[in-house]
Amino acid sequence: MKNIIFGLLLLAAGNIYSQNSIKGTVVNDENNQPVIGATVQVIKPERNTITDLTGKFIIENLSDGSYDLVISSLGFGTRTIKIEIPLDQDLVINLSPTAIEMEEVIISTPFHQLQSENVMKVERVTMEGLQRTGGNRITDGITQIAGVETVTTGSSIGKPVIRGLSSNRVLVYAQGVRLENQQFGDEHGLGLSSSGIESVEVIKGPASLLYGSDALGGVLYLNPERFAPADSTVVDGETSYYSNTEGFEANAGVKTSGDKLKFIFRGNFASHVDYETGDGERVTNTRFTEYDFKTGLGFRNNSYKGDLRYNLNSNTSGIPEEIGLQSTSRTKLEPYQQVANHILSFDNSFYFEESSLDVKLGYLFNNRKEFEEAHHEEETGEEHEEHENEEEGPALEMHLSTLNYDVKYHFPDRGKFETIIGLQGMFQSNKNLAEEILIPDATTTDVGILGTTHYHLEKVDFQAGLRYDFRRISAEAYENHEAETEVAALDRNFNSYNGALGVKVDLTSRFTGRLNLASGFRAPNLAELTSYGSHHGTNRFEIGNSALDNEQNYQLDLALEFRNEHFEIFTNAFYNTIKNYIFLDPTGEFMNEDPVFEYQQNDAELYGGEAGIHIHPHPLDWLHFESNYELVIGKQENGEYLPLIPAQSVLNTFWVELPENDIFKEGYASLSLKSVFEQNRTGYFESETSGYSLLNAGLGTSVILDRALLDFRITGTNLLNKTYISHLSRLKPEGIPNMGRNIILSAGIRF
Repeated sequence: MKNIIFGLLLLAAGNIYSQNSIKGTVVNDENNQPVIGATVQVIKPERNTITDLTGKFIIENLSDGSYDLVISSLGFGTRTIKIEIPLDQDLVINLSPTAIEMEEVIISTPFHQLQSENVMKVERVTMEGLQRTGGNRITDGITQIAGVETVTTGSSIGKPVIRGLSSNRVLVYAQGVRLENQQFGDEHGLGLSSSGIESVEVIKGPASLLYGSDALGGVLYLNPERFAPADSTVVDGETSYYSNTEGFEANAGVKTSGDKLKFIFRGNFASHVDYETGDGERVTNTRFTEYDFKTGLGFRNNSYKGDLRYNLNSNTSGIPEEIGLQSTSRTKLEPYQQVANHILSFDNSFYFEESSLDVKLGYLFNNRKEFEEAHHEEETGEEHEEHENEEEGPALEMHLSTLNYDVKYHFPDRGKFETIIGLQGMFQSNKNLAEEILIPDATTTDVGILGTTHYHLEKVDFQAGLRYDFRRISAEAYENHEAETEVAALDRNFNSYNGALGVKVDLTSRFTGRLNLASGFRAPNLAELTSYGSHHGTNRFEIGNSALDNEQNYQLDLALEFRNEHFEIFTNAFYNTIKNYIFLDPTGEFMNEDPVFEYQQNDAELYGGEAGIHIHPHPLDWLHFESNYELVIGKQENGEYLPLIPAQSVLNTFWVELPENDIFKEGYASLSLKSVFEQNRTGYFESETSGYSLLNAGLGTSVILDRALLDFRITGTNLLNKTYISHLSRLKPEGIPNMGRNIILSAGIRF
């Protein structure tokens, strides 16, 4: 091990003896005028600067070799160019004006390209953009992306659904490491706050090649906020009020950077009472409180980049069961859950003369507690009271510890080829500390080996890869005291080979097509293999199946996109076949007054797609109209429909960028209407859901005050106070509607 580290240091040190600089000018392609404030970024090693008043820039201390430059500026199309250092002369880079939003580098794919250059289509949205339309929580905001929805339990709990697949079939990445927090259960949230998250990337479709098991349906990749630019300090704060839940949220952060060292810290606190439906009734025990802390330390030089980050998220949420007690109290009301999520990540990149090595390490600790009913609600006349007994210990407590590792070596470019090999895996243990047991004490060991390559031609790009995964699950025997039944110990091995092949073709300068074929897999989780007992969060008695096999799928994607200076139009179609799809099947029996469900397997298929248009007529670049449509149909081999498949929907959004002056900047106004069709393609134990439409609006601006920016934002969701029930609401069986009208007032300051 010492020899390996010593060798890496020698390779890195070899770069310091041949230092160069990149000098150049960025100009407007139409009039040859300088572009002021354009960002010029070197991808590896990560370095960036901005152009001065004459459009010039310089990036120093770079070794000999090949580099990718990304040049971007608001109002211009983003460009990527490849250069060889040392340079014979200064660069002159032309940017073309455009109304299309500025592109960013995609992080969730291994070659870190712009979306327009990616063979695999990846959706990317900023948290700022989501918040403008009321998506203050991650799981609310991502529903604005075509093909992405959320399974919800009240206002605080949500899990992403990508093209009809959710729970363990969608992998979530935070701080560059896979999130492990008992995600088999849909009755608790992600364990993450939107505070301190800069953008969200979504891979729709199997991504097992890059991420292994549990990425069978796709990946939700959350990018943390960046450090401050070199030699600068940024301080900001914001507070928000939510009318529906009488909620408030406070958020503050500070980040400072020198030439090499960087530091960041952010804290967030939120508190909400029970939400109110469109009928004016509050849904009992949907109150929640959350606090979140994030901090990070970074180091950059010419041969190394390191990011050490830590996140603590603690959420106390009620478990709703009915519309009963009408209260605006914030006091904990049982049953409720407390979930603490710790994420420690260390992201390292070593840059050699022509290659690089990425090493990501993560340690995650999830402490999940559930408290059963010890509070009693009494009704006397018109008065309601909450009586709180002395709190007992949790009925359920699970500690999940996970160590993740992800190592990727980027080979030197060979002509038009880029190649990566990688090793990924995790060591995980689950331990129960209370009487109630959902899943047993167990350990999981994961290891995966992958290789992928990208081949670039002038108008055609190919990408292909192969991967092998091995997973071992060992679980101890346990006894269900209520049913007086002992569940046997388990020791199972799972493995799978997977691959991906894709092509992107620039059919014309404005018309692009992508065709991707990929396979994915998912090993059954502990709940599916070993459950035996009442799950109070879902009001079911669940029985696992220790003989379950891997889920294995194959998905074909076709994506077409046309864009010009006036509009963009896209259409995506997919067909996804899944072998050994795992699902809960009702037996018709009851145990402990709960209906009994058993885990079964059957082949299944999902198909559908998304289509949309974005109009931004030139020269009215401040005016935008967007419309997105999504459709998913999921069936078992026997013809029965799959459960929890989102209904068809159309999202129409009209927004304008308000004029800027010496006082006001970054102003906007938006109006959106989401129309959800009725869902009559239902699973065996589901009921049909009526259609509905939700009207949302937003208005915001920033005010320049000396050296500070004051931010003001007002957002309204469900403005018509519609009473409706989402097909993906876990409160639907009880006939409980979703949230009614909600007005969000936000004010912040930035230095």
